[in-house]
Amino acid sequence: MDFLEPFLQQVTVIIAALGYWGVGIGMAIESANIPLPSEVILPFGGYLVYTGRLDFWGTVLAGTVGGTIGSIGSYYLGSIGGRPFLQKYGRYVGISESKLALADRWFERYGEATVFFTRLMPIIRTFISLPAGIARMNFKKFVLYTFLGSLPWSILLVYVGYALGQNWQAIKPWFHRLDFLVVSILGLVILYYLWGKMKGRRY
Repeated sequence: MDFLEPFLQQVTVIIAALGYWGVGIGMAIESANIPLPSEVILPFGGYLVYTGRLDFWGTVLAGTVGGTIGSIGSYYLGSIGGRPFLQKYGRYVGISESKLALADRWFERYGEATVFFTRLMPIIRTFISLPAGIARMNFKKFVLYTFLGSLPWSILLVYVGYALGQNWQAIKPWFHRLDFLVVSILGLVILYYLWGKMKGRRY
């Protein structure tokens, strides 16, 4: 990540200048499969809340709406272009074959609900919109699940940035640990859900 530092610093300058629009645009770019980490955008937005320049819920809403808009773009890319198009040209915008295959497996295994709960997962959260588009998932459901799934992620990271204040960048070494924690919690939720379904079939 060191070689990205100058770029990420410039991103924070732009967000500071644009305020809510900066947070929203940044999250839209990330959700459109372009590698601009929400783990920088949202905590920095939280820092701006700490300084009094932004409102907490306004920042959360900007991040959530921006992420939803970017995801809609990915949905239509999958819907219009299809898998062959993404396999051929996806690498030029950071959509590798392995990431697309991972998103495909999750969507095939867990269905439309995947769009909701994978919004809290590393890597896959920015790519799950593609197989949803390829499968022509109901668009209204897609938007609703995307918004509701993106909301807790925005709340969490904006709050972390707000709580850390001037030390908001201290979250960087914890990025992967935070992802691991979220994945572990989601894994338990999924197992509980599947166990409940299996138990229900017995009766």
